[in-house]
Order: sequence, then C-alpha cells, then structure tokens
Amino acid sequence: MNKKPYLSIVIPVYNEEENIVPQTEEIIDALKNLNKEYEIIFVDDGSTDNTLPLIEKMVLKYPDKVRFFSFKENRGQTAAFLAGFKETRGELVATLDGDMQNDPNDLPKMIKHLEESGFDMVNGIRAKRRDNIIRKISSKIGNGFRNWMTKESVSDVGCSIRVMKRECVQELPPFNGMHRFFPTLVRMKGYTITEIPVNHRQRQRGKSKYGVLNRAFVGFNDVLAVRWMLKRYINWEYKKTSDDLKDSK
Repeated sequence: MNKKPYLSIVIPVYNEEENIVPQTEEIIDALKNLNKEYEIIFVDDGSTDNTLPLIEKMVLKYPDKVRFFSFKENRGQTAAFLAGFKETRGELVATLDGDMQNDPNDLPKMIKHLEESGFDMVNGIRAKRRDNIIRKISSKIGNGFRNWMTKESVSDVGCSIRVMKRECVQELPPFNGMHRFFPTLVRMKGYTITEIPVNHRQRQRGKSKYGVLNRAFVGFNDVLAVRWMLKRYINWEYKKTSDDLKDSK
C-alpha cells in the first residue's frame, strides 16, 4: 500500500468468521468503479473464533486493499472504531458493521452525495429495517431517547454505514459507548451532517452481539455525559492569523 488512499473503510469485528470473506469480496465488487484508491481496515475486537485467520487470508489475497489491527482482548465496539479511525489514511472515512447488514453498494452514492452536497458527514437511514419487531421497537426507543436527551434530530443513530471527512472522527472523546453518538459528537465539533436512505439486510450468518436491553436502555450514563459535553464544549473559528498576513505579502 504505497499510494495514499482516498477512502478508508473501518469495520469493527468480533467473532464474525462467517462474514469476513464474503464481506471483503462484496466491498471490493461494490467499489470496482470508484476509480480511486481505498483501503479496508478490519479491527478485530479480540475474537475467539477464526475471524483473525480469515482476515489475514484476505490481507494476503488483497495486500493493496486490506489491513487489520487485532486487540489482545475484547475492548468493545467504541474502542475498535477509535483504533480504526486512528489508523486511517484516506481523505474520507466510511464505517460498516461486520455483520453484513449494511450494504456496501450504498457507499458510492454516499461518497458522491458527500462530495456534491458540501456536508461533512453523510449518515445512513435504514428505510426498510430487516430486523424482527422486538429489535425494531428497542432500537426506536433507544434512538428517540438519545435524541431527546441530547436535543438532536438524527433519524437513525444506530445505522452504522456512514461516510465522512477524515477530520470529523479525529480526536473524538474516548468513552465507552461513544459509537452510539457519532453524529452528535461530530456536529458538536462544528461539522455538518446530512442523511440519506440506505439499504438494510437481514443477518444471514453469525450471531448478533446485541439484545433488547443494550439497544434500548444501556448507556444512560453515556447519554448524560454527552449532554454535559454539549453544554460545556468550547469551539472557535479564527477570523485571521499571522499566517494569513504572511501569505498576503
């Protein structure tokens, strides 16, 4: 990987041995017409199955496309995202879940929308959820609760497919559960966000790592922390600097 990629795709995975190979192949096929360099970054969150050996297999098969970082032990999805963001090299960063419910064929249109709209982040909205009724209800409750507490209006906080400028996800506050508040934290830093409908698919392989409670109500303390940060966060823009003066001469 000598060329700097235009796009970095960060995928946290934990015990997703059945999805690694088909997901990699699907992403590569989805981006075959991108005409720009990209990298797929798997962050293995301490998997105990064959996830890591299969990622290594994909690295050997696609050395110019696939990279990975593997934790010594399970540290959670937030840590995996943060680690992946730190290692990105692209101008743009995309995120996907490792369960293949996100459709990588949505990435080209999201990239195009980001480039043409002038926004800093494009967040997906799962127009037709392919989950059972219990998961749909719990997700809706959790999304509504987070929006209410943080005074946000993000349609689908739980949708993991996003495309954003790299600077949006640099220096995010590192706390457990942070991944549930990506749009809010990015907007807090002064960046702009838009949303577009995306495809959503049923999980075909592997097991979900989330149940009803941790989708709807877990992270109450995290919501309070984010609400506090929103009230106390300091941001600024320079009107002029000495560099501007030097450049004008």
